[in-house]
Amino acid sequence: MSEDARQIIEDGAFTLPEVLAEVVYVLTGVYKIERSEVGKTLIEFLDEEEIQNQESICEALSLFSETSFDFVDCILIARHKVLGDEIASFDKKLNKML
Repeated sequence: MSEDARQIIEDGAFTLPEVLAEVVYVLTGVYKIERSEVGKTLIEFLDEEEIQNQESICEALSLFSETSFDFVDCILIARHKVLGDEIASFDKKLNKML
């Protein structure tokens, strides 16, 4: 499967933030890979792959590597920080980061 994936990427594929969220979940939750390794590796991966709002997604991956926030919260924080999106949440810990 890795060879198929490599070929798809080389042919110019793109991915979505929702897919990346699932990848983060599987790598950390199922395979127990360290958050810092997941963030670093996926940021490197995004150097080769296109994704919507790439700058904010890379920021989210950096936050994920450095904090205990789940990846979706990191995306929200990054969208607020990078894109200026207004985020409404009842999560007190998340609101402190916003």
